[in-house]
Amino acid sequence: MTNHLLLAMPGGSEWILIILAVLILFGGRKIPEFMRGLGKGMREFNDAKNNVKQEFENGTNDPKKPAPKS
Repeated sequence: MTNHLLLAMPGGSEWILIILAVLILFGGRKIPEFMRGLGKGMREFNDAKNNVKQEFENGTNDPKKPAPKS
């Protein structure tokens, strides 16, 4: 029998403790700035992911091109 370490999402009381810790560490004024930066980072990540996906799909749809000679 093998023991597995199961990681689960925090429950209600854990989220309250996490939010309180963040408020204590960063203060109420830094939270909107932090969230704005987080949103901007997520948007940039999604844009980059979509660009890579689009380039991949375009590459698979293009007819075979001869490899350049070195």
